[in-house]
Amino acid sequence: MKTLLIMRHAKSSWKDYPELSDYDRSLNKRGKRDAPRMGEHLHRTGLVPDRILTSSAKRARKTASRVAKSCGYSGKVKKVEAFYDTVPGVYFETLQALPDKYQIVMAIGHNPTMEQLVYLLTGERELMPTAAIAHIELPVQRWEALTLDIKGILVNLWTPKTLFSD
Repeated sequence: MKTLLIMRHAKSSWKDYPELSDYDRSLNKRGKRDAPRMGEHLHRTGLVPDRILTSSAKRARKTASRVAKSCGYSGKVKKVEAFYDTVPGVYFETLQALPDKYQIVMAIGHNPTMEQLVYLLTGERELMPTAAIAHIELPVQRWEALTLDIKGILVNLWTPKTLFSD
């Protein structure tokens, strides 16, 4: 059984848009607050990833960095250029290529792809607001066995709003 944590990047700033490209937008105040809190939640629930993969967009990289630090992740966060402005198939291909030593993997990216990925993996239609994390258990022993025919279980879906009262 493999565990996949699908996370939508934390809230980003539109302050400098359109002068700044969509790719280069960073986190706003709420995003800077929510990302580490979600990481702390992963630590408390015993779901520290063995591998974190993130879109190369600035807001996703910043989310990944804050989550990694606050959850106690000790590895290097891997930027995946193809995760920016893509389709779920790219995530499947990336996950299928992972070494089997990774049991808990986190993938950080953008909507609507994150919602589509949750649906394809579980059959559950869920909204993924910023900084949301979907916890999915996959009935595979090897990452290469992950296909569209495999249906995982959506164990939980956490959002900053459901976890924190402020």
